[in-house]
Amino acid sequence: MTAVRLDTPPSYVWWRFTRHPRNVALSRRLLREQARAWEAVDDELVETAVLLLSELMTNACKHARMSPGREIHALCIVTDGTLRIEVSDAGDGIPRRCRASAEDEAGRGLRLVAALADRWGFCPRPHGIGKTVWCELSCAAQERARRSPLK
Repeated sequence: MTAVRLDTPPSYVWWRFTRHPRNVALSRRLLREQARAWEAVDDELVETAVLLLSELMTNACKHARMSPGREIHALCIVTDGTLRIEVSDAGDGIPRRCRASAEDEAGRGLRLVAALADRWGFCPRPHGIGKTVWCELSCAAQERARRSPLK
């Protein structure tokens, strides 16, 4: 794993991971640690961001069909009142929201991302290899409360 970090606005952190399930937990831990340094990110937002990063990392580890040695990149950036999370892999599959039944043990990740994020989407990576799946969360507590699915 390699990390690059700048703590001047906009604040961001970027990690490179091997495609291994243990790196999902590592990415969660790293984001929790980094978020302490970001004043614009409160504890509630951190937990939501960690959950969304975990879902995107899990999908990249589980579904990205890519050759050995290819890495998964994660970028988290706070700018203009928004926390953006990006996960990039060299796989060519298109992210799709599945319809999981009550008995299914998986298949809810992107539905969860769509429900909790203010915006989300995906785009091809530069040079035509792979994709980036991203989501954004507002750092403003009142904006999150207004959009909360629990209201």
